[in-house]
Amino acid sequence: MAEILAEFPGHTVGDDGVVYRAQAAGGTMSDGRWEGWIEFVPVAGGPPVRTPRETTQRTLDDAVYWATGITTVYLEGALSRALKPLVQEAAAPSEPAFDEPAPSIVRAVEVPVTEAIVDPFEVYENGEAMLRRKLTALGADHLVNIIVAYNLSDEPVSTLVELSASTLIEIIVGAVRVHSVRR
Repeated sequence: MAEILAEFPGHTVGDDGVVYRAQAAGGTMSDGRWEGWIEFVPVAGGPPVRTPRETTQRTLDDAVYWATGITTVYLEGALSRALKPLVQEAAAPSEPAFDEPAPSIVRAVEVPVTEAIVDPFEVYENGEAMLRRKLTALGADHLVNIIVAYNLSDEPVSTLVELSASTLIEIIVGAVRVHSVRR
């Protein structure tokens, strides 16, 4: 149940020249806290107006304390808010762009595993620079075949075919380096 928290002396005049008597009102919310608003009653009669919630307080005493601090300038702004409330247009609900989700697999890739045209371990025996030069001359499909043929990565073929040639070269060189150190 709402109650009057404070009545303000004097009057507040709206932009339209109507004179109002102002009072702070408040009531409990569903969570037990208090909300407060300002009500304006026309002195010459007519329908009263009110602001949206101006404050939220923990207790009735806190709400009364808030109301006792309201100034004349605050009341003028509150009357303006009461007479010209913010209007927020509700946007029409959006329509979905698609009728179903994207497929789980965007693109099935089948790379025929053929014999690799370069043995990276054999070339590495002449140095890493030589291996890099040989690999740089190859296309990405040949690089993927080398990785698969020599089991140089745990990545699936579908992931490998999406990688750049420079990334594939790094996978090959790194794996060959690790395997060569172990020998």
